[in-house]
Amino acid sequence: MKILLLGKDGQLGWELQRSLAVLGQVLALSSRSHECCGDLTNLQGLAETVRTFAPDVIVNAAAYTAVDKAEGEREQAFLVNAQAVKVLAGLAAELGALLVHYSTDYVFPGNGNAPWSEEDAVGPLNVYGESKLGGEQAILASGCTSLIFRTCWVYAARGNNFARTMLRLATERDSLGVIDDQFGAPTGAELIADVTAHAIACTRRDPALAGVYHLAASGETTWCGYARFVLEQAAARGLSLKVHAEQVKPLTTDAYPTPAKRPANSRLNTHKLQEAFALTLPDWRQGVARMLTEIHEK
Repeated sequence: MKILLLGKDGQLGWELQRSLAVLGQVLALSSRSHECCGDLTNLQGLAETVRTFAPDVIVNAAAYTAVDKAEGEREQAFLVNAQAVKVLAGLAAELGALLVHYSTDYVFPGNGNAPWSEEDAVGPLNVYGESKLGGEQAILASGCTSLIFRTCWVYAARGNNFARTMLRLATERDSLGVIDDQFGAPTGAELIADVTAHAIACTRRDPALAGVYHLAASGETTWCGYARFVLEQAAARGLSLKVHAEQVKPLTTDAYPTPAKRPANSRLNTHKLQEAFALTLPDWRQGVARMLTEIHEK
C-alpha cells in the first residue's frame, strides 16, 4: 500500500508518521518539502505530486488552523482548507484512492448541551469553521472514497499546546483565570493517529465503511477543568507552582473576547465511529496524563 501523508510536521502529522508506517510505504511531506510538493497553497504542484506518486491512500493532516487570524485571512483559509482539499478529492476519485481528511467541531453552531452527531445540521460561527466545512463539502461532492474525521481540542506532547501554556503560566503568575463555559474533550494526536491507521485498514477491506465520523476522547470538561487537571497532575509530580489547581479562576467567554467566535458546545458523539470500527475511546484524562508524563520526562 502506498500512502501520501500531507502535513507531516504538525502535531497530528508527526504521530501519523508512526501509526501509518505499519500499513505500507509512506511518503510524508510538509509545506517545506523540496523534492515533492506538500504545500497546500500550491495547487498545481500538489496535483503533480499526487499524480506522480499515485498513492492508494491520501492522508491530509495539513490545514490552516489560525482560528483568529482566519477572520482577516479568509482567502488564505479557504485556499488551504477548501480549495486544496477539493483538488485532493478530485485526484483521489481519479486514482481510485482513499482520502482521509480531518475536520472539526467548528462546523457546528456550538449551541445546546448535547454532543453533536454526524447527522446534525452544521452552522459554523467563524471563518475557520466555514473553510473546514467547505473542505468537507468538496470531498463529499467529488464522489471519492473518503474518511472524514471531525475532532476537537487536539493536543500532543510535541510542540506548544494548552497544557504546556498552563504549566508555564502557573509557575510565572500569581493568579490564573481560564474559560469555564466552553465544553469539549481534549483529544490526543496519538489517539487520532492510531484510530486513523485502524480505520484505513478496515476501510480498504470494506469501502462501505467510508464516511464522516466524530473522533474524540470520551468524557467532557471545560478549559478551566482541563487546566485544573493539568495542574493537579503537575503538583503530584512535584512541580513547584505559584498557582495551584483549586486557585484557577473560572471565566466566562465574554470576559476573554477574541476576533473569532468560539463554540460553547464542542462535545462530539462518537458512537458511530466506535460501532463501525469496534473501538473503545479512552477518557480524556488518560491521554492528558500520559502526555504530561512525556513532557515531565523530557
